[in-house]
Amino acid sequence: MQRRMMLWAGLAAVAAAGAASVFGWRRWSRGPALPAPRASVELAAYQAALSPLMPPEGPLRVFHLGHSLVGRDMPAMLAQMAGHDHASQLGWGTPLRAHWEDAVEIAGFAGENAHPHFRPARAALQSGAYDAVVLTEMVELRDAIRWHASPAYLARWVLAAQAGNPDARIYLYETWHRLDDPAGWLDRIGADLPALWLGELAQGAMAWGAPPVHLIPGGQVLAAAVRAAEAGQVPGVAQREAFFARNPDGSQDMIHLNDLGAYLIALAHYAVLYHRSPQGLPAAVARADGTPVQVPADTAAALQALTWDVVRAIPLTGVAP
Repeated sequence: MQRRMMLWAGLAAVAAAGAASVFGWRRWSRGPALPAPRASVELAAYQAALSPLMPPEGPLRVFHLGHSLVGRDMPAMLAQMAGHDHASQLGWGTPLRAHWEDAVEIAGFAGENAHPHFRPARAALQSGAYDAVVLTEMVELRDAIRWHASPAYLARWVLAAQAGNPDARIYLYETWHRLDDPAGWLDRIGADLPALWLGELAQGAMAWGAPPVHLIPGGQVLAAAVRAAEAGQVPGVAQREAFFARNPDGSQDMIHLNDLGAYLIALAHYAVLYHRSPQGLPAAVARADGTPVQVPADTAAALQALTWDVVRAIPLTGVAP
């Protein structure tokens, strides 16, 4: 089955792009062109340009576009917490460019999207049916920016979401790198948000003509939970590996989350999307396949409180402090 269902005329009015840019982007075989990038946008100006958000009045319809750091289980847990409908298009380590360009292979496409909540991304956004669109980029993020023209393709997807539904809330989901990153896992999370996620990716997309988007600070929430756990402040959790999966042979998976980690990132999405504290949400949820997940009540309470503190402290989430 073809993974793309239709071309899209809705963005045809976007002005034609120039030649190669400072981002190393060239015109690919398909898709509307983007305007040439303007000068880089300062972070303060980016924040000032964000439209204020009011808490939604009810459940949102949410579309997730990304890869295995989104996964099936986290959106399913989030949907249970919020009582909302959701859909996704996923891959393995997939850059935004691959989701956009038919000629670029999406690794793991058939397996990752073999579930009832899959919907082809172009058709989903063109439908205008989604109140919130959550986008993320592959990691290593430096490679995505260098080799996959991330700012230009983030701009394409943001403009696509806006074309389908001008009132849609559009978010950039910040993730994390490998636990064994030579620069230090916590150090990378701290440095990459201003330098790469915002300084290169989000601001770069704005320079390509996209409006600024709000942030779901998944990496910041995960880092805060790790710091708290390793300081003895999260009952039942003592080290960062407790949030990460194990490989089939029992070795440590260095980047993918386990059930506890997915639960935590679902809390982060909930807090940002709904402008509500996740405190008091159920500690019992289920994976996408219906397998029950029971987080100990005291662990869940600590993670819920921590998540709300982190989200309110970051203005780019759109959540009032």
